[in-house]
Amino acid sequence: MKFVAFERTQQGTGASRRLRNANKVPGIVYGAGTPAMIELDHNALFHALKKEAFHSSILEMELSGNVQKVLLRDYQMHPWKQIILHIDFQRVDETTRLHKKVPLHFVNEENSVAVKTDKCLVNHVQTELEVECLASELPEFITIDLGHLVKGQSIHVADLKLPDGIKAVRHGTLNPVIVSANPPRVEEEAAAAPVVVAAAAAPTKAKKTEKQNKK
Repeated sequence: MKFVAFERTQQGTGASRRLRNANKVPGIVYGAGTPAMIELDHNALFHALKKEAFHSSILEMELSGNVQKVLLRDYQMHPWKQIILHIDFQRVDETTRLHKKVPLHFVNEENSVAVKTDKCLVNHVQTELEVECLASELPEFITIDLGHLVKGQSIHVADLKLPDGIKAVRHGTLNPVIVSANPPRVEEEAAAAPVVVAAAAAPTKAKKTEKQNKK
């Protein structure tokens, strides 16, 4: 994706407030050189932030007639208004190694045995995955095929087959669940029913024993 930014000469709280009043967003670009103060059109940026690719892919930023490759790193929103207060970008090149969260796209869920035959409820525990890779290899998203999912199965981070050059970031020995296929609630309730009946029958038996003792 490509967007246009403009050089920002004034800094400080007052200058940023004036920019926002003029429907502009103050920002900064850092990495691979001197940090640059920038400003962007608020409405154009607001609509760009609604697109998944703007958050997870390498962007082309046109600044003063030059195009630079950047990555969205952070942005701040007003606590209750739909207003972007500030935005940060990082310059990248093909040799830049990144840690970045990438969206997960799930496919073929409806064709799996878990859903089609066993009527399981598929729980997407995580919708994004933190990966490590070169900037040139950063995927816009990662596709996970759920066509072979079966009842009771859980897919963990270690089970994922990632594209070449992409490595999942795991903190320590943690191996979190990505997706789980849970049995239908009807089965769960049926399995729990005998326990409830047995618990209810116990007091009745105790009452009969008391009556027999009185006789």
